[in-house]
Amino acid sequence: MSNILNKKETSIIIILDNIRSLNNIGSIFRTSDAFNIDKIILCGICGKPPHREINKTALGATEFVNWEYYNDVKSPISKLINEGYEITSVEQTKRSINLTEYKPKNKVAYVFGNEVNGVSKKTLDSSNLIVEIPQFGNKKSMNVTVCAGIVLWDFYNKKRV
Repeated sequence: MSNILNKKETSIIIILDNIRSLNNIGSIFRTSDAFNIDKIILCGICGKPPHREINKTALGATEFVNWEYYNDVKSPISKLINEGYEITSVEQTKRSINLTEYKPKNKVAYVFGNEVNGVSKKTLDSSNLIVEIPQFGNKKSMNVTVCAGIVLWDFYNKKRV
């Protein structure tokens, strides 16, 4: 199952907006490697490789996944919009659509926000879409790394060739 997604037709970028936990960043690198995403964009307070705490959970994935760092999220989002990417924030809002109803474009940049505050309002306002993962328990909250895995798996299932 090595090349399920046709990389000439699809492109996935992950934008991490102020993720504070280095372990979460490392885990997202590892998950991104598993799904062969194109790039991770780290913004704001996100730690950057090489870092011992990131490497602890990335298990070497930082060597295989391309990444960039920006002080704020506005610059990379503007650049990606100009390159034809659909900016899709993963957050619970009144505007969000259920992930089960979401039909991803072939070029998508998924935005994942801070563990406590979520995706910032200015980033939500810059997004083409906001998707929400259906949840059935009382807490209505998931770890950002779990969200990233679910969203990437969803894309993989919907774009299988």
